[in-house]
Amino acid sequence: MLETPKGLTERPDAVLSPGSSSARAESAGADVLGDVLGRLNLSTLLYGRLELGAPWGLRFGDEPRGADAHLYVVGEGEARLEPTRGAPVVLSAGDVALLPNGGVHVLRDAEGSPVEAFGASACQLAVARQLRLGGDGRRTTLVGGAFRFGAAERTPLLQHLPEVIHISASDPAATPWLPATVQLLLSESTAPRPGGSVVMSRLVDVLFVHVLRTFIGGRLPASHSLCALADPQIGRALQLVHDSPASKWTVEALASAVAMSRSAFAERFTRLVGHPPLEYIGRWRMVKAAELLAGSGLSIAQIAERVGYASEAAFNRAFKRYVGVAPATWRRRHPKEPVMER
Repeated sequence: MLETPKGLTERPDAVLSPGSSSARAESAGADVLGDVLGRLNLSTLLYGRLELGAPWGLRFGDEPRGADAHLYVVGEGEARLEPTRGAPVVLSAGDVALLPNGGVHVLRDAEGSPVEAFGASACQLAVARQLRLGGDGRRTTLVGGAFRFGAAERTPLLQHLPEVIHISASDPAATPWLPATVQLLLSESTAPRPGGSVVMSRLVDVLFVHVLRTFIGGRLPASHSLCALADPQIGRALQLVHDSPASKWTVEALASAVAMSRSAFAERFTRLVGHPPLEYIGRWRMVKAAELLAGSGLSIAQIAERVGYASEAAFNRAFKRYVGVAPATWRRRHPKEPVMER
């Protein structure tokens, strides 16, 4: 993105009205988190299992085209996670840590322990077999995974996540499935079995979603946009938008749909989501438009209509403000990949 988008609140023409049966249906609502994650085109790069003896220290994220997110599970012992920004986090056995923004970070047994870079070649070895690193001191077992996002732009709800999401093994917000998945992953990593790398990769994918679910359900600071999904009224408004993104939504219509005054709704939505309502709608429409441009044979006029613009010219202006290039240029720069209609 070349600049902060302006004018995304330009109101597109209606394809569906907010009062239509699809917008009113309480039981047919979109899974907003699933909708958001589904458009990341997530692929997993697996680190595998690391057996570490103190003193030890590993530095991740130095590669020019590194991972977009990292996830770690502690099977035994402790690890000190040091992100580039923010305070260090001490991880204990059974804990899970997600770095949703990727970036350079360090894992080591204690402050001051020497650190060595852990690059792509070491990652491949960790996938193929258990790696033993460090000294002869206290043992720590780690299982790590890394993720790459195929989407060219992050969806709005994932733009303001913290550097580290730490889920403790004793976190009361965690569902029983989280520790169960952790234990299954640790068990699968102990010995090579047929199809083991595929199983571990899928389990890491599941953990990624579980961590975000637990994060949403916990005690969240208002500055992190995913917490909006836990708010009954703002979460419902987001669901309505994701159900029917092409509708001619107004602040008044959304506020009325969730039984709030316009001013109270606009203030709470902006505070929790990180964008005013109409800007969020505009950004989400452009995410969907970018996906269709890259992965469908629809014409630009058809895509404009799919995301709520009866005028191709208005769609072109909005898309260029958000992405920095015209829709036709975007399409030429991105190879066609099939997309699933949602």
